[in-house]
Amino acid sequence: MSEKKILSVIDPTAAEQPALARAAWLAKAFGASLELFICDYDQYLAGGRFFDSKGLEKARQSLLKNHEARLHKLAQPLIAQGLTVTVDVRWAKPLDHGIVRKVTESQPVLVVKDTHYHDVLKRTVLSNTDWSLIRACPAPLLLVKPRDVAAAPTVLAAVDPMHEHDKPAELDRTILSFAKELTTAVGGQLHVLHSFDTAPVLAAASDTPGTTMSVPVAELTASMEREHREALDRLLGGYPVRPDHVHLTEGPAHQVLVETARENGVDMVVMGAVSRSGLKRIFVGSTAERTLDRLPCDLVIVKPAGFVPPELD
Repeated sequence: MSEKKILSVIDPTAAEQPALARAAWLAKAFGASLELFICDYDQYLAGGRFFDSKGLEKARQSLLKNHEARLHKLAQPLIAQGLTVTVDVRWAKPLDHGIVRKVTESQPVLVVKDTHYHDVLKRTVLSNTDWSLIRACPAPLLLVKPRDVAAAPTVLAAVDPMHEHDKPAELDRTILSFAKELTTAVGGQLHVLHSFDTAPVLAAASDTPGTTMSVPVAELTASMEREHREALDRLLGGYPVRPDHVHLTEGPAHQVLVETARENGVDMVVMGAVSRSGLKRIFVGSTAERTLDRLPCDLVIVKPAGFVPPELD
């Protein structure tokens, strides 16, 4: 983290701000400055293409001034603790577009935002702000659950050295580097997870035309495990991770990740995500999207080097 600014996205509708507490804690750990940011939109104050009165504009400005005053109030105790804190407010629709524009302009090393449970409809159409930010936010994104973290937090880096989930090869090293730096800063413990799923391979083998013999499940599983272990060992060659903190587990990635986080008391999961476009992103959610609501801990999303956010309207 060479540039040291953390952007904390404040929810103007919430009394409690778990993300702010987490962002302030991390700013102290990294010696970073902190920027508090509200992005808001009210359809009743928006006006329209054919009508936008001075009264509506005045009401919008009043709303933003109230938000700014609130941010200054939130900043005061943090400044008293020795942090450098600035504030900013924006009017934007949709909210994720406003947040991405802010991130692109200010170039923070980390964006911190609260996350809450998303209902079935939002999980289906992937329209939620959090999921849009998972795809589009160019800076590392920390989605905070309303829970405390341990004094010495456990950080779990989820990697895919076989690149089975359409991730660029260098993304794993970005995940590991960020997770290591985060772990060092907060005085925690680093764990690494890679999962492999035998089900698709076994299904393909059993459906091979002309095959009448039963599929050698044990042999195929053992062979896959060796192959994935070798790839994981190669990836971790330059990272001093304790052997008992390296987890190679058979099963679907989204299920294994949740189970490993629970079993090891993980406080933060660091994983990668790549942007998808068109209909594919509607029907095929990434591992990050599938695990966001199920994880018992915070989730950090990093992008591959050179990631460019999609064009915004």
